[in-house]
Amino acid sequence: MTVDITPAAALDSWVDRSAGVTAPAGFRASGVIAGIKPAGTPDVTVVVNDGPSDVAAGVFTTNKVKAAPVLWSQQVLTAGALKAVVLNSGGANACTGPEGFQDTHQSAEKLAELLGAGAAQIGVCSTGLIGERLPMDKLIPGIETAVGALGATTGHDLSAATAVMTTDNVPKLAALKHPDGWSIGGFAKGAGMCAPNMATMLSVLTTDAVLDQPHLDHALRNAVGKTFNRLDVDGGTSTNDTVLLLSSGASGVKVTPEAFEAALTVLAADLVKQLQADAEGVTKHVSITVQGAASEAEALAAAKVVAEDNLCKTAFFASDPNWGRIAMAVGNAPTAFDPSLLDITLNGAAICVAGGKGVDRSEADLSGLEIDVLIDLHAGPASATVLTTDLSHAYVEENSAYSS
Repeated sequence: MTVDITPAAALDSWVDRSAGVTAPAGFRASGVIAGIKPAGTPDVTVVVNDGPSDVAAGVFTTNKVKAAPVLWSQQVLTAGALKAVVLNSGGANACTGPEGFQDTHQSAEKLAELLGAGAAQIGVCSTGLIGERLPMDKLIPGIETAVGALGATTGHDLSAATAVMTTDNVPKLAALKHPDGWSIGGFAKGAGMCAPNMATMLSVLTTDAVLDQPHLDHALRNAVGKTFNRLDVDGGTSTNDTVLLLSSGASGVKVTPEAFEAALTVLAADLVKQLQADAEGVTKHVSITVQGAASEAEALAAAKVVAEDNLCKTAFFASDPNWGRIAMAVGNAPTAFDPSLLDITLNGAAICVAGGKGVDRSEADLSGLEIDVLIDLHAGPASATVLTTDLSHAYVEENSAYSS
């Protein structure tokens, strides 16, 4: 059976935030307390693919400083297959040297042993404080507990999404059930150090669609480029950023690459909106669109400069329509345009027109939760949108106390 592309509006209506990685057939998951976090909150997640297929793909941080689990998962994914993934919160296992890589290897070996698989079939993800070894005396028993708790219900979806949280306030999960008989599900975590470049903080996505590995990989990279890579909370690309996509093929439905990518992009976009809404210290949901650029790459670069500029972010926090800061930031972007043609619109108010003052600032009402920034460079046909947040007192306080 071959499935045609469905309009995005219809796909959006099929997204369910009460389900996650076990919504597609062939998957089990759990999230448990292993004692890694001093607070005693859930900190180990396991996701298992029961098949019949085990094709997988992944995208990872482009940071030169890569955590041990990133290096491990990149290595095992060269075979294009995964039987399961183990994730821990409470420690990033980054900058931990050969010993940290061995800890990752030991984690994979333990889960493989419990599942009757090989260590090279196991993906590993970690998140938390950089620079400390993981407490393996807690993690290894925690993996055993997680395997014992494996299930395939929405309750397990929630527990799996919860156990990967660090500074997140709420778990983020979603599923999309297609009426033609196949599904996509997933969870994501990330609230700070979040400027994904090839991935987000951590995300596991699952599907029961029948798709070969090259098309699965291609769809994941395209979807990530349009969604996770368009979220920029604070300009920090983590050492641990990972998105993994596993396919069980259990639906028996052969899906066209185009239809699958469309659905995957909608699901990923929903998870990204959840990440934005729960970002550290967030009081404003800011959408920055740059249009009229010579290329999409230039539009994206300009939008990211505005998203990461602290003066713009503090103005957003204050509900201050200070368009001069936005003009300054765009002028610093590696993007070609004529400043005398620059237009900036805030929440529908054209406050900068042709490089100078437009309507009165008072017409730009930024007092609500949502702030829509539209920047027109009048330099070409391309556009791009980046989601970001404001820079609040709470963000500074939370991050100044993170490791202490």
